[in-house]
Amino acid sequence: MSLINNNIKYLRKEKGWTQQDLADELGVKRPQIGSYEEGRADPRIQTLIKLSDLFNVSMDDLLGKDLSSPMTVSRKPTKVLAITVDSQERENIELVPQKASAGYTNGYADPEYLQELPRFQLPNLPRNSTYRAFEISGDSMLPLEPGTIIIGEYVESPEAIRNGKTYIIVSEQEGVVYKRVFNYAEEKGVLFMVSDNTVYSPYEIPLESVMEIWEAKAFISTQFPDVKNGDKPPMSLRELTDIVLEIKEEVTKLKK
Repeated sequence: MSLINNNIKYLRKEKGWTQQDLADELGVKRPQIGSYEEGRADPRIQTLIKLSDLFNVSMDDLLGKDLSSPMTVSRKPTKVLAITVDSQERENIELVPQKASAGYTNGYADPEYLQELPRFQLPNLPRNSTYRAFEISGDSMLPLEPGTIIIGEYVESPEAIRNGKTYIIVSEQEGVVYKRVFNYAEEKGVLFMVSDNTVYSPYEIPLESVMEIWEAKAFISTQFPDVKNGDKPPMSLRELTDIVLEIKEEVTKLKK
């Protein structure tokens, strides 16, 4: 019997559900659950996705770990994302202006707070995701100027962060910030934040202080980013990665 078969049985019992209860949740017949648990059949990918969401367990853990052993379990964070919708039941893009960013860390999960924010739609974004807009301040992410609006796609877990890509990170420690992010969750339990403007030093944010993650997908600005004559072009992702690795090596040397 494979891990997935054992895990389905374990997770079902942990919920206090019968096989019929689980079958009802998945929209299948009860004998199908029995065949999964007894190892006579393996769930299809669509069913695996439903199981992952239903039991709040990552797909990697569901397939590759013995979830009956508490030392191996890595549950996905349980969280209901507050949203607003328009008259046609389409999700809005809520805008968090600079002046509202300080209060966002307290009101981000409150539907009434979101109702007070400006809201709009963009026709060219896929409809299968949730988006939010943030007005950035400061010059740490030049050539994007202060006042630029970043459109972010909601990221459910830090595991989905792609190193060197830009994200809006909402945290207890820093509030709302827009940076290039490097994920060191497994090694150190932190996210490494890097500015495009090299005047600003990289820094770390503890993972436990992170409230929301939004991957930058678009921006709105009244000023076009421009590299002036004689200015150094923006750093490539390879250069940024090299800088981060160098900083890590220096920190390691200092600790020895």
